[in-house]
Amino acid sequence: MNIKEKLLDFGWPRLIIAGFLVVLFIMAPFVDVSMSASLSDIINRFGMNGLLVLAMVPMIQTGCGLNFGLSLGVIGGLLGSTISMQIGLTGWAGLFGAMAISIPFAVLLGWLYSLLLNRVKGEEMTIAMYVGFAAVMLMSIMWLVLPYNSNNMVWGYEGKGLRTTITLDGFWGKQLSNFLAIRIGQNFVFPTGMILFVVFCCFLMWIFLRSKTGTAMTAVGSNPDYARASGININKMRSTSIIMSTVIGAIGILVYQQSFGFIQLYAAPLYMAFPAVAAILIGGASINKASIVNVIIGTILFQGILTMTPSVINSVLQTDMSEVIRIVLSNGMILYALTRKSKVTR
Repeated sequence: MNIKEKLLDFGWPRLIIAGFLVVLFIMAPFVDVSMSASLSDIINRFGMNGLLVLAMVPMIQTGCGLNFGLSLGVIGGLLGSTISMQIGLTGWAGLFGAMAISIPFAVLLGWLYSLLLNRVKGEEMTIAMYVGFAAVMLMSIMWLVLPYNSNNMVWGYEGKGLRTTITLDGFWGKQLSNFLAIRIGQNFVFPTGMILFVVFCCFLMWIFLRSKTGTAMTAVGSNPDYARASGININKMRSTSIIMSTVIGAIGILVYQQSFGFIQLYAAPLYMAFPAVAAILIGGASINKASIVNVIIGTILFQGILTMTPSVINSVLQTDMSEVIRIVLSNGMILYALTRKSKVTR
């Protein structure tokens, strides 16, 4: 009975997903899929997406729900990275300069975002989704009219307006990923710097959640009436969590960019929140409770399935269906995550 309770607590869907991932790893050598390359890809994807999933934690803890407006944080990060390139920062100065520039934008956007969400309590996730969509579309106009003039970013034929995709070569591409990187053979690369940075941020969040403010935020999410009776300013705690989530999202997209090697603008941030939402729910988070363990497990499971399934199936079918499979899997897992969310909130 005790084992059964533990299995139910862990969740059958997560066990099935984890089991499926193990089966894919077992199959991989028999269909000529490189295990070392696959492991390297999963670890790299974990580092790229870890902070974007971590950004969900503060808002969940205060009962604001899943941050479908993560695009606001991504926009803050995009502003930081493009301004960093505009003023010619490179290397570590470029990466940390972009973070320093991003944070004020993210704080401002998060504060405005919190003013709205504090007025629509109970409908945060629906409102947040459309706020994120609207902000991305607004910025699609702004990327064309903002006064950028760096030849590395603007359209060549016009001399103004930012390109859809901007390379980070020569600036701070792979800056974190290559720091203390461990290379084994031709296919396996462990991005030590990026993983250490993500782990450090998770550790800071773990400490924060155990601080006085973090405990107050958790109380607001668990029992608002008790928190109010204890003298906790609920709106202030909610605003703090929303700003934190937006700032982490801004830093997260910069970590993603440096690993990916490109800045993607216009409609690219539109659906960035959905994989992060799916990952943390698959990791075991509920509508008002999330932990660092949920972030780690969810990100590994989500990115592992997205990495391994196309590789194995392509090798079996001897055809390139990777993008189709990736889209089907990604949206299927998000659908599962959203239906699981609705069950938790009943």
